[in-house]
Amino acid sequence: MESVIDRACAAALYSDGDAGLDTGASLLAADPSADEELHRRGHEFVRRAWTRGWQPADVVRTVRRELDEPGAALVSSLVTGETAGYGALPPRWADQLAALPAPAPRNRPDRFTYASALLELYRLLLRLPVIEPVGPVPGTAADAPHRPPVHGEPRMLTRIRALLAKAEATGFPEEAEALTTKAQELMARHSIDEALLAARTHSADTPGAVRIGVDAPYESAKAVLLDSVASANRCRAVWNSDLGFTTVVGFEPDLEAVELLFTSLLVQGTAAMTKAEAGQRAGGRKRTKTFRQSFLMAYAQRLG
Repeated sequence: MESVIDRACAAALYSDGDAGLDTGASLLAADPSADEELHRRGHEFVRRAWTRGWQPADVVRTVRRELDEPGAALVSSLVTGETAGYGALPPRWADQLAALPAPAPRNRPDRFTYASALLELYRLLLRLPVIEPVGPVPGTAADAPHRPPVHGEPRMLTRIRALLAKAEATGFPEEAEALTTKAQELMARHSIDEALLAARTHSADTPGAVRIGVDAPYESAKAVLLDSVASANRCRAVWNSDLGFTTVVGFEPDLEAVELLFTSLLVQGTAAMTKAEAGQRAGGRKRTKTFRQSFLMAYAQRLG
């Protein structure tokens, strides 16, 4: 005889409408003894996502994009629970886990609504496509040989972060540009230093990859900006518009530079856009969406 979990999953996960979700949620809401197994199934779906090339940030970003913020909190709970027993993690995984949204509480009083939300999340996780992995899954045999050594952050990167923070905070475009240019120069020097060190120590350093979210709105402009930043730092970028991310390929110091600079320029560009938009409104123009798209695209192309 099928368990309640099996019946609920069969009804909800392989259909497209709400009727299946309602049937599955009703079964689960009526049987509190199924709660632990329900969450264990969630961990299985998360592990399956890892084997398909997904990482924590990818999963949360997709859930937020396809469902909503409460769904992102639910998947954050599953990811946190699943990875708690992994032990040592690659640096990028550790950073992604630290940035997860606050986990949702388990087993809420409204059992039907909670079960329905979980089943909707599981249906999405089950249907995640296979994507190109950008690193091994923690704990697998392939993980340890490819994991970069863990050190404290180099002083150069600390200086770069400080310069970019100042660029984001200033209200003067010329000062922001000068600070960002200085940060880019330091990034290039840091990359050269790392390359020289690898040559002296005969390190078998190989290119890696990282996925960076390119979220709505104005994805096209953001993707162009990221491509420009990647090219300026000796990397290559490939945008997947359907899944909402760009994969950047390069050596580790250059990937760090791309992540830092893109994030900062996005903040700076948004601030500049907001300031320019205020001037446009003062002139009586109100086509806000068109203006923002055009402004960010021009900003990205100018930087490129």
